[in-house]
Amino acid sequence: MIAVVDYGRGNLGSVEKALARLGMPVRITDDPRAVADAEAVVLPGDGAFDDVMGGLARLGLIDPLRAVLDEGRPFFGICIGYQILFSESEEFDQVKGLDVIPGVVRRFPAGSKVPHMGWNDVAHRGDLVLFDGVPSGAHFYFVHSYYPETDDASLKRATCDYGVRFAAAVERDSLFATQFHPEKSQRWGLRLLENFAAFVRSRRR
Repeated sequence: MIAVVDYGRGNLGSVEKALARLGMPVRITDDPRAVADAEAVVLPGDGAFDDVMGGLARLGLIDPLRAVLDEGRPFFGICIGYQILFSESEEFDQVKGLDVIPGVVRRFPAGSKVPHMGWNDVAHRGDLVLFDGVPSGAHFYFVHSYYPETDDASLKRATCDYGVRFAAAVERDSLFATQFHPEKSQRWGLRLLENFAAFVRSRRR
């Protein structure tokens, strides 16, 4: 079962329906036990970094999420679900994240219209599981005012330019994350979710 984590924000229904159409058993849940027992986890979302971390803490979800990540079960973070994987965010001064990816979530530089909202192209080198069958330069849907910055050499990444070049998607082993919303990105977004579902299935062998 894939647990889609419900902490009170995010496009949960869209993600659930997309994965269910692919034949994956999916459950939207805020139950720490369900997350701890899940075969794979998707953490979608929107909103403020500190609100999300606070909501996860109040619901007792941080320890189960850490367990999933530490044990190498498939994990897909979307938008703010990607950003909280970082060490900290500049939003509301400095707020600590899960520190799974060393780095900082920064506000777009002066002169950039924020939020970065709408379609933008994403470039990759053809070495990402999520982007199998997705051409470099394909367009995805973004809504965010902050971007992730990391020097972690262990990450494979796809990039986007919006005043600054940033990692629009990252992968490391069974960890996947995107700044854009695949559930809102039509054809290529569905392909990313298909690739994640295929990866989850492959881990059952």
